[in-house]
Amino acid sequence: MYPADLKYTKDHEWVRGGGAEATIGITDYAQAQLGDVVFVELPAVGRTIKQGEVFGTIESVKAVSELYSPVSGKVLETNPVVSTKPETVNSDPHGTWLIVVELSNPKEVDALLTSDQYADLVK
Repeated sequence: MYPADLKYTKDHEWVRGGGAEATIGITDYAQAQLGDVVFVELPAVGRTIKQGEVFGTIESVKAVSELYSPVSGKVLETNPVVSTKPETVNSDPHGTWLIVVELSNPKEVDALLTSDQYADLVK
């Protein structure tokens, strides 16, 4: 259910990659809890974010939730699709990325949860 090539946070974000860059999105569990996503606010390209810091918000018909960065680094790219079609987060949560970050500390990725650990967390 949760792809093994991703790492996860207790705040329900996922990370793909490591080394120089990482891609960040939200988990299937998170989108299911939110319901129909209607708006996503992402940071400006070039912004520096720290692990655990709020980097944006995601709004559904039920609530507005903050997005917490699983890693520290500089925002290299934001996904333009989620600005115009935020519902893609619901239809493909593990394939729809939100931001790409140039990692300032690649070891932060290693410390995140594996897919099995995350699955245990949300059952």
